[in-house]
Amino acid sequence: MATTVTSGLRIPPSVMESEFKRILLKYDFTEDKAATLADIYTVNSLEGVYTHGVNRFSKFIKYVIDGYVKPHEEPVCIHRAGVLEQWNGRLGPGPLNALVCTDRAIEIAGQQGMGCVAIANTNHWMRGGTYGWRAAKQGYAFIGWTNTIKNMPVWGGINSKLGNNPLVIAVPYQNEAIVLDMAMSQFSYGALDLHVLRNQQLPVPGGYDKQGVLTTDPASIRESERTLPIGYWKGSGLSLLLDILASVLSAGFPVLEVSKQNVENNLSQVFITINLARLKNASTIPTLLQQIIDDYHRSIPDRDSKILYPGERVLRVREENAKNGIPVIQKVWDEIMAL
Repeated sequence: MATTVTSGLRIPPSVMESEFKRILLKYDFTEDKAATLADIYTVNSLEGVYTHGVNRFSKFIKYVIDGYVKPHEEPVCIHRAGVLEQWNGRLGPGPLNALVCTDRAIEIAGQQGMGCVAIANTNHWMRGGTYGWRAAKQGYAFIGWTNTIKNMPVWGGINSKLGNNPLVIAVPYQNEAIVLDMAMSQFSYGALDLHVLRNQQLPVPGGYDKQGVLTTDPASIRESERTLPIGYWKGSGLSLLLDILASVLSAGFPVLEVSKQNVENNLSQVFITINLARLKNASTIPTLLQQIIDDYHRSIPDRDSKILYPGERVLRVREENAKNGIPVIQKVWDEIMAL
């Protein structure tokens, strides 16, 4: 049963997952695939990543209806070279392809100490942190990234030439993980859309309006498609190199070619795992991490800020949403129910 809150609804995780699965089955996904996807979208929402959970679900179904996401396709390995494998996603569901690649990279690393799987012709992986958490919870360090459609200007440029190419880095920590999951733009397009839905301004400038003025208005940035690279020229350069490596390692499309399509698919992605248990210093890693995090937490906060390591907020949001239900904007839930 959904409950109403001032910002919208609170949907119990079990209800959300059940509705997602019901809809996915309707659109020709197998029982297993529907269950896995429903779990991914629900967990993303449960952990506060609504932009790549409940808020993105209707768009995913539209891509299925339009034929961009092919429910029955399975990724295949097309080349092996030591600890590196290249895969073809065959335009199957992005999150499912990414799970396969993550698990395969873990399998290789379990045998060789490190594993790298690069995949071409795949779809949006939704929340990249999903795969960082998955690897780290099994004791592996993880580095992964994806390219996107053109949605960010080169530093000093006006028109979009770069993707905001999300990057994920994760390490095991206690029974959870430290997970950095970030786009190369100051705010992802999902974050911009969420602020538009909530009629909120951004906390800091996130891009330019059509007049070339830095702004905190998400709608203006959405309209101009001029997001601000993180670290200005540094984010611009990092985005470029992530795109180059993703397309080279996967033998897939760069941002340039992805952007010639009508939608964001045929993406290139990379999944790297490191088996920490195989390191000479494996036994001392937990102590080292604890020392680093303890010192990190001793930072003097600015005003009312809370000092949190990447991924720490997830633990708090997960607990709150499991108890009270996942907050959903009424309009978003209505669109999902209309499916």
